Amino acid sequence: MTDTKLDSYSQDWQERETLAESMIPLIGTLYRKHNVVTSIFGRALVNRSVIRILKDHRFVRQVEGDELDVRDTHLLLETLVSLKPGPAHIDIGKLAAKFRKQGGGDMEAFLKEEVAPIVGQYKEAEKGGEPQDVVLYGFGRIGRLLARILVEKAGGGSLLRVRAVVVRGGKEGDLEKRASLLRRDSVHGPFNGTITVDHDNKALIVNGNYIQFIYANSPEEIDYTEYGINNALIVDNTGVWRDEKGLGQHIACKGASRAILTAPGKGDIKNIVYGINDEAITEDDKIISAASCTTNAIVPVLKAVNDQFGIASGHVETVHAYTNDQNLIDNFHKGDRRGRSAAMNMVLTETGAAKAVAKALPELAGKLTGNAIRVPIPNVSMAILNLTLDKETDAEALNKYLSWSALYSPMQKQIDFVDSAEVVSSDFVGNRHAGIVDGKATIASGKQVVLYVWYDNEFGYSCQVVRILQEISNVKFLYFPADR
Repeated sequence: MTDTKLDSYSQDWQERETLAESMIPLIGTLYRKHNVVTSIFGRALVNRSVIRILKDHRFVRQVEGDELDVRDTHLLLETLVSLKPGPAHIDIGKLAAKFRKQGGGDMEAFLKEEVAPIVGQYKEAEKGGEPQDVVLYGFGRIGRLLARILVEKAGGGSLLRVRAVVVRGGKEGDLEKRASLLRRDSVHGPFNGTITVDHDNKALIVNGNYIQFIYANSPEEIDYTEYGINNALIVDNTGVWRDEKGLGQHIACKGASRAILTAPGKGDIKNIVYGINDEAITEDDKIISAASCTTNAIVPVLKAVNDQFGIASGHVETVHAYTNDQNLIDNFHKGDRRGRSAAMNMVLTETGAAKAVAKALPELAGKLTGNAIRVPIPNVSMAILNLTLDKETDAEALNKYLSWSALYSPMQKQIDFVDSAEVVSSDFVGNRHAGIVDGKATIASGKQVVLYVWYDNEFGYSCQVVRILQEISNVKFLYFPADR
């Protein structure tokens, strides 16, 4: 290869890198000043590195056939900022691809037509609105990830405001330990920001968010109004109570309005999978369940398949990361097999996810069975959906449809799609979708199909919980382009 050719590659990379670098403050301005969340074909751009932004541009080859031109997206962002938009979620990748397909031209005129409802709608006085107080009851794996996500979103003017965390204990050094666990995570990496411990007031200041720590052994001990907290959403991530009686303790507290459980609810409690049956939530629902991580992972994919092909019957086998419910080494456990060492064994156990599907998708009631195998990894699980369909299909047609569902359907935040023969579980740590279809593993012959669905059972699920919090807090956005 000639020196001229080598230089051309280097110069092209440096030019694209420079443009991507200059995109970062534009993305930040839209997010923090206008509450506009930007993405490229569903991949969020806020707080991303230059290299990540360029990789997202390259990803578009898998969708459109050609890599997204960073010159187009840079111009689009510059023009968008000048239009003073109001709050929205905008996929600049899809808009840039559409702009290029139309032959380019006047970017300002193009955007004024595409995002017309929000053009010129930025108003400083109305940016924040009335914030919604959120209390995290428990600070384990899900509690800490919820804190990370809520603090991240607060930077863009989200109305959700985490005000307090309720934990047991309160011994000397407890607050420092809590701060350390939030700051460093063996699975999800370091926290993106700063944490200050306020010893005198038993609080953490996290990226400017003042989070009160309340030490209590039960909800009945707490009066949230004493801490200036009112009408709060209580997110119970302990799993101690799962029925209406137990969770009702939360809404009996002064300053609390609703309770959201991060586990399957029992009895008449509505189990909500965001993106599927969240429209079932009413003002009268004071206690809501966000179902399980597995239910959230499989229900969107099952709905997509059922809508297009119909599902006659099926079996769901979950290959699940171990959890704190299991023993590190062999010891007594009230559950069958779960007393054996989680780090040394595959543990066959049960899952209620298959039955729970019917709570979100009544049309699949009685059609699915399920089981689970816990395996020695700390995070990211897989659901294997072995289905008998009403209509015949093949792997190519099924993958094409599921890929479209991940990019353009109303479930695009719940379903992701990957088409690589080299991905493994660790590649999905931090994925914000409820489930990710592995296209290379799809098997289809006539009416018999097998789908493999990855999911980050911690982070992806936590994102679904936050979406429910946004829904019941009326934190809603317009989406552009309007392909939802």
